[in-house]
Amino acid sequence: ERRNKRIAKTRARVEHVFASLEQMGGKALRSIGLARATLHLNWKAATYNLRRLCSLKDMGPAAF
Repeated sequence: ERRNKRIAKTRARVEHVFASLEQMGGKALRSIGLARATLHLNWKAATYNLRRLCSLKDMGPAAF
């Protein structure tokens, strides 16, 4: 239980990111090779970051 309390805050923030990435394209990658799969995940992460930036920008300076 102590371990869970220690990592709960980090886990709560990270799980939202992974859920968003999963909604963008599911859990499976349709690519052959580790390099292509890595590139695919990097593109998904960049897309998530751009979407997040746009939503924070719409909130105004208080969001930053």
